Amino acid sequence: MAKISVLGAGSWGTALSILLYNNGHEVILWSALGEEITTLREKREHVSKLPGVKIPEPIDITIDLERSLRETDVAILAVPSPYTRSTCKRMAPFVKNGQKIVNVAKGVEEKTLLTLSEIIEQELPQANVSVLSGPSHAEEVGKGLPTTCVVSSHQRETAEYLQGIFMSPVFRVYTTPDMLGVEIGAALKNVIALAAGTADGLGYGDNTKAALITRGIAEISRLGVKMGARMETFYGLSGIGDLIVTCASVHSRNRKAGYLMGKGYTMEQAMAEVKMIVEGVYSAKAAKELAEIVRHYREIGVPIDCVVQDWNTWEPGNWGEKILDKERYGDNKECMEEINKMHAHSMVSVWPNMNAGGKNHQEFFDAG
Repeated sequence: MAKISVLGAGSWGTALSILLYNNGHEVILWSALGEEITTLREKREHVSKLPGVKIPEPIDITIDLERSLRETDVAILAVPSPYTRSTCKRMAPFVKNGQKIVNVAKGVEEKTLLTLSEIIEQELPQANVSVLSGPSHAEEVGKGLPTTCVVSSHQRETAEYLQGIFMSPVFRVYTTPDMLGVEIGAALKNVIALAAGTADGLGYGDNTKAALITRGIAEISRLGVKMGARMETFYGLSGIGDLIVTCASVHSRNRKAGYLMGKGYTMEQAMAEVKMIVEGVYSAKAAKELAEIVRHYREIGVPIDCVVQDWNTWEPGNWGEKILDKERYGDNKECMEEINKMHAHSMVSVWPNMNAGGKNHQEFFDAG
């Protein structure tokens, strides 16, 4: 049995807390929101986000971050992606050297273009950071419906340890060293889901959605590979698997927000209606920025991501007027060098002798 802290008591954090408790672990669930903590303690249910899913009594629910991290074996970081950096800053005084931290949010930071694991490593350099991703709606995981994910770490030993922590009869976990590929697929699929939802809102059909999904994974993988990820990762759970479920599911907040925008809502109105963080909105601009940088030097195109970003910033009278500034990075080749430095760990974290045995569920080339 491990002692596990889940930081972030939204739908995903709550669902993972229940899963990990049912796996036999000691679980503490933390939230920065006092009102949320009070409701969860009283109702033992996240009424607004996971109605009908009861939180077992032994799960400790707290607002005390220091206590949450005290002597914990694994910290699960489940806060929405825009709050990853600020939460890490709060965690810093309490994170021990070598602390295992698993990021389960999805996104790319708008200002720095860093993945979430890179943000965590920047703010908590003493930590051992991993990521968990895949087609995994909290609404279904909380109910114990069969789900499959992939975990990625810099060390094979850590990945296999976490695989054992999360694995259950209804939650199967694969492993991969391609952390960058897992995170790029996870972040950018939210942008494509906004486009798919918008197409639904406009009244387009299944043909259109199939085209968006197919061309969407082509764009995501093209950008990811140019940044240093492995193409095979995008064929797996954190790539096409997560993209399909996010574009098609009624549980998808990104698809729902896109649908509302297709019906005429502004981005702000759509996010207010969804009542949850729509991470694709935050990732759209970062995706476009990354594409512009990489395209200038490596000749790629990601038109869907760029159109979604334009849609998010649309105002009456300017639709279609925006054009990509092809010369934006023409006199600053250091930009591409900096991006390469940011993601250099993806090229040196490949575990040696991956095909020399190991667990049945270990996957290297297709990450699930």
